[in-house]
Amino acid sequence: MEALVSAIVHPRLPDPAFWRGRRVLLTGHTGFKGVWASLWLDALGARVYGLSDGPLPGRSLYTSIGSLPLAADERGDIRECGTVREAVARCQPEVVIHLAAQSLVRASYAEPASTFAVNVMGTVCLLEAVRNLGATCPVIVVTSDKCYENRETGYAHVEGDPLGGHDPYSASKACVEIVAAAYARSYGAEGSLRVATARAGNVVGGGDWAPNRLVPDLVRGLAAGRVVEIRSPDAVRPWQHVLEPLCGYLLLAERAAADSDVSGHAWNFGPDPASVVTVGAVAQTVCRLWGCPDGWRATPEPGSPHEAALLCLNSNKARSRLCWAPRWELETALAASVALYRSESTGSALHRVLVGQIEDYVSQPARVEASL
Repeated sequence: MEALVSAIVHPRLPDPAFWRGRRVLLTGHTGFKGVWASLWLDALGARVYGLSDGPLPGRSLYTSIGSLPLAADERGDIRECGTVREAVARCQPEVVIHLAAQSLVRASYAEPASTFAVNVMGTVCLLEAVRNLGATCPVIVVTSDKCYENRETGYAHVEGDPLGGHDPYSASKACVEIVAAAYARSYGAEGSLRVATARAGNVVGGGDWAPNRLVPDLVRGLAAGRVVEIRSPDAVRPWQHVLEPLCGYLLLAERAAADSDVSGHAWNFGPDPASVVTVGAVAQTVCRLWGCPDGWRATPEPGSPHEAALLCLNSNKARSRLCWAPRWELETALAASVALYRSESTGSALHRVLVGQIEDYVSQPARVEASL
């Protein structure tokens, strides 16, 4: 792993004065990250218009919470350009945050064509619709830290590094980066389309129930009283609470609305080095916080699809130019996640728990001492 680079900033939080009354189109609002984004934007006073084809089958944060404080909750396939164009026309957004995606690596092996269609052509449909608005509208396209050509050397990727992707999901996100940059360069001079991409590390947080993700798999097993089998305990990832990258997306949108210089650029939002740890270390912490320290065991899975063993991000660009910095240490992030999972709250009670954690996050001083 690289030596630490000092990254002293004056950390910022999203500005309620910017968001108050602003029309925001949030695609993928029924997803895990989308629900958290909806609630934070509402707390900031934004008018949130959601567009999604619905939550994944089974348990989800969206279905547990019951309803979100949205100006509109629309259903539509992001791959259908006519549907997206009509939704954009109804919303007349002043900011777009694009979260809608097929976001699971293992699912991409099973359904590669659908993964590329949703992630790549869905982004094209959205950018086409916004391009024809005729008004300045920043678009934050959320991709992934897995978009890099990762040689697993311990090097912390910076935004200008080559794109790649071993699996269909990672490759699709690299394609999205190219699409977004092409739109920014081709149409940004017209002044209305300001496109920036955001690449985040592995997020954790209460309410994530997606299959084949570490913390949700642990919680399902621990709640059922069984030992959870972990296939790659030595794999290293940049772990962070979901609110960390969301803070970055909102700051990036504010900057894009004020200044076109961010258009066409990619931005990393990753944790401090102390949160770049193994899968096994996260599993051990979650089990300890649950009160079951022996709740997992390493179980290699022969013939399983390729997944990177090591991934690191350098976020100095976001620190220096957006004044973004992580606020929660990994222990705090995992403790908040476990607390929400254990609360068994639903409906308005769950809404209050999530909003309370957002308030706790906002009140926590950022850690500004160093970055990868």
